[in-house]
Amino acid sequence: MEKQLNKYMVIGIEGLVGAGKTAICKELLNKIPNSILLQGGNLYRGIVYALMNLGISLEDLKQSMQKTDIKQVMEKLKISIAIENKDTVIYIDGKKIEEEQLQSAKASLAVSEVSNIADNKNFYIFGKTIIDKFKQNYHVIVSGRDLMKIYPNLDYHFLVTASLEERIKRKCIQYKGDITQEEVKQNIIKRDALQEKSGFYKQYQNTILVDVTNCKTVEESANLLLEYMN
Repeated sequence: MEKQLNKYMVIGIEGLVGAGKTAICKELLNKIPNSILLQGGNLYRGIVYALMNLGISLEDLKQSMQKTDIKQVMEKLKISIAIENKDTVIYIDGKKIEEEQLQSAKASLAVSEVSNIADNKNFYIFGKTIIDKFKQNYHVIVSGRDLMKIYPNLDYHFLVTASLEERIKRKCIQYKGDITQEEVKQNIIKRDALQEKSGFYKQYQNTILVDVTNCKTVEESANLLLEYMN
């Protein structure tokens, strides 16, 4: 059932690794009229993906990105963001990058490593500008990390959680057997530690914690968030 929201709202959704944040955001697109999805994480993934495609190893990347202005890197690599069919699409030098490439286990871990050491200040300013632009005509669902720093005036700030066991199960489904269950587990544990270190799991006074461990479907998870927006 669709919920009618006051116009126009910015709904920030963060989540533990593997909790299903992206799937929930996509489901909310079907339930919130006149909404779009800005996947801030995918823009960051696009930057790291482009760098790694240049043949730069993760270790070299970590060394070279110390305090580097990530927004300048984005411009140099000609990385852009667009909204197509209400969702985020990333282009690198005019070529569309498929989400499956951006969401790979290798890229995900690299993003967690780089975001912890790079200078994100101008990137965050850029993100706020994009949100303000789209907020003029749409409800904006924003997924990513550090959303309260990017956009302090979020109408809602959700942090989606689930048990480690459930997150491992969901990530195994996502990766379709490309990596083992133990590798998935260690990947999640490492990324959790990096996110914690970066302060990306921080809860603010207005943060709404939503545990989706027992939700059997994405729709059920999305409805939990909608209950707070009713």
